[in-house]
Amino acid sequence: MANSVYQINKGINQSIEFKGLKAQYIWYLGGGVVALLIVFAVMYIIGLPTYLCIGIILAAGTFLVMRIYGMSNKYGEHGLMKALARKQVPKLIKSRSRKIFMGKKEIKS
Repeated sequence: MANSVYQINKGINQSIEFKGLKAQYIWYLGGGVVALLIVFAVMYIIGLPTYLCIGIILAAGTFLVMRIYGMSNKYGEHGLMKALARKQVPKLIKSRSRKIFMGKKEIKS
């Protein structure tokens, strides 16, 4: 028992990372690839030339990958959610009357 060697897992509670993509951006990229696959199938079924379909999908795929990696680098793991939440906060609140505040009675213990 004195010579036992235990391995320590140092990656516990860290976000998932795959080739530089962090957290939810992996799912965004996967969803985009599935969407591009469906768009390719629809274009092929309606009769567009194959090389035109491939060219459009390659261009859209390149744009998608660049955009997702850019967001991953810019916002990080939780930054995109924080940026979207920040846009939901109103810049100012107007109150034309104090009735709503004056009607409240304090409870004394």
